[in-house]
Amino acid sequence: MDKKLKRWEVALMMGLMVAVLAGAWLGEEQTALADKVIRLHVIANSDSGADQILKLAVRDRVLEAAENLYPPGADLEQARAALEENLEALAAAGQAEVEARGYGYPVTARLERCWFPTKEYGDFALPAGTYEALRVVIGDGAGENWWCVAFPPLCLGAASETVDEAAQAGLFTDGQAKLIRQEEGYVLKFKCLELLGQLQGWLTR
Repeated sequence: MDKKLKRWEVALMMGLMVAVLAGAWLGEEQTALADKVIRLHVIANSDSGADQILKLAVRDRVLEAAENLYPPGADLEQARAALEENLEALAAAGQAEVEARGYGYPVTARLERCWFPTKEYGDFALPAGTYEALRVVIGDGAGENWWCVAFPPLCLGAASETVDEAAQAGLFTDGQAKLIRQEEGYVLKFKCLELLGQLQGWLTR
């Protein structure tokens, strides 16, 4: 019995060590990836059905407006500068959509660093972690939020094609492109990274 217990303990310790090492490696990958993208974070006025539908309409309007601001062949710094210079215009684009749908909610837009959970978007995914984000708040900002990517514009058109184009342009390494395209079982690893981060947060309380 004691021998079996010791084997179980050893197996558990080895499993934890592997998880920590894998988490550390993937954490470095996530940090490197975070330095290549600007996320989009849209927060609805409330959780009512109407406000949630409005949130998606504002998302589409802001994504389209943001993409039109980037100079041809823009890198991250150029994209960030374009967004910073046009935050009022982006908020106005969201505001126009809100008013066109008969609502009076104010819309604000700003760039800030935010923590994001692991998120899957159909044919691509991004690991949990801290990213720079274009944060758009509708009204009271008390509803469910929506996350995607403002730059490169992965949430407009075929994301898999956009990831390939971004990799070809040097915005992503081949390894980062694989992370985003969910190759080699990375989504499961993303979840492990997220759980590891939650465990670390719990241990440091």
